[in-house]
Amino acid sequence: QGDQVSNQTIVVGNVTRDPELRFTASGQATASFGLAVNRRWQNRQTNEWEEAVSFFTVTTWRNLAENCAESLLKGTRVVVSGRLEQRTWEKDGEKKSTVEIVADAVGVDLTYATATVQRNERRDTTRPAPAAAATTGGYDEEPF
Repeated sequence: QGDQVSNQTIVVGNVTRDPELRFTASGQATASFGLAVNRRWQNRQTNEWEEAVSFFTVTTWRNLAENCAESLLKGTRVVVSGRLEQRTWEKDGEKKSTVEIVADAVGVDLTYATATVQRNERRDTTRPAPAAAATTGGYDEEPF
């Protein structure tokens, strides 16, 4: 009924804190980590190089969450593809807001590093839910 707006972003940056793996009440794996994205440019007036850094929280789900938690460490340079999502909450009567990246894919940037790829066996990334079976959320296909 209207124009469809795409909310897709790709960023390259350094992991600022090790991924923290958790499980939802229904048993679904989720992990989040910090990401610093640098932007560097030359000031045309002074010819000096200037730099700005943006910090994001990256949230991952299911297999991606478990693989990030197992593979990434603080300082790792990564490429993250996903969507921007704004969260709001209230603390001490004051409204707070943050924009985070919900990742569809995370890969190691091989510009300054090498990596060894190990394909994992297909696995269910949910723990059994106490009352009902957890769903896979529509991710029924093998990625390769």
